[in-house]
Amino acid sequence: MKNMRIFTTPFKDIYPLYVQKAERKGRTQAEVNVIIFWMTGYNEVTLQRQLDKEVDFETFFAEAPQINENISLIKGVICGYRIEEIEDELMQKIRQLDKLIDELAKGKPMEKILRK
Repeated sequence: MKNMRIFTTPFKDIYPLYVQKAERKGRTQAEVNVIIFWMTGYNEVTLQRQLDKEVDFETFFAEAPQINENISLIKGVICGYRIEEIEDELMQKIRQLDKLIDELAKGKPMEKILRK
């Protein structure tokens, strides 16, 4: 997993892709936001601020108000890699977010996505 270009990719470039993926499967931007809020501690105002500032993924996660302690419950394979075996902490968080968005797009109930 050597391609770390994602770390410097602006989060605002990827966020609409998350929303599009969810909406193609009948889910909503609000549900994508709930996932991001749950994982990072951002809210509507602070997420929009990060999008407006065009922060990269590294900054997005570094400035997250509160990473949810239950993200360790996010397991499985994404992009050919087992999430729990990814050694780089930032890459693991990015893949965990990808996994949650995938679960949303696949129709999984929000309670299960948020590991409740």
